[in-house]
Amino acid sequence: MNRMRSTTIFLVSACVFFLAVGCEKTPVDTRPQDERSIREADAAALQAVQKGDVDRAVANYAADASWLPPNAPTLTGKDAIRGGWSRMMATPGFAIDWQIDKVDVARAGDLAYVLYTYQLTTQGPDGKLATDRGKDMAVWKKQADSIWKIVADSFNSDFPVAAPVKAPEAKHHAAKHRPSKSKKRRR
Repeated sequence: MNRMRSTTIFLVSACVFFLAVGCEKTPVDTRPQDERSIREADAAALQAVQKGDVDRAVANYAADASWLPPNAPTLTGKDAIRGGWSRMMATPGFAIDWQIDKVDVARAGDLAYVLYTYQLTTQGPDGKLATDRGKDMAVWKKQADSIWKIVADSFNSDFPVAAPVKAPEAKHHAAKHRPSKSKKRRR
């Protein structure tokens, strides 16, 4: 009787286990919709930048986002990023265009990275328009309200950095070498 009871308990346990595993819901893969949302939000930001609308241009940044422009300190927080974009957009001759090259949304649907290429035109120090080409990588994060926001954004030029102006060499003053007191002289 004891053996029959053990077999019954085993069979019931096995059935409960397989029912539980079979009833587990497979998470819905939202990556195609997430990618579409990111692309739409990004297209709206590009239009805003091209129209000079700074507030709409930075609408995709999270409140605590970081923007890493080239040859400048990191800007953290939406207000600092707004200031950075505002200064850049106010540069004489400013014009920009960018294209998304790749969107990769994590299977969990909470993070994504986006690779871009850009073309940026501004007036150079000589008064002539100069065009820069480069790349950008932005990390997007789905917020609690399911809206995608940029949490980190970094871009840099494809062109080499111009050679820095070499400062005149400082004149060396001859200093007398004196052995330190801690070293003993050998004779």
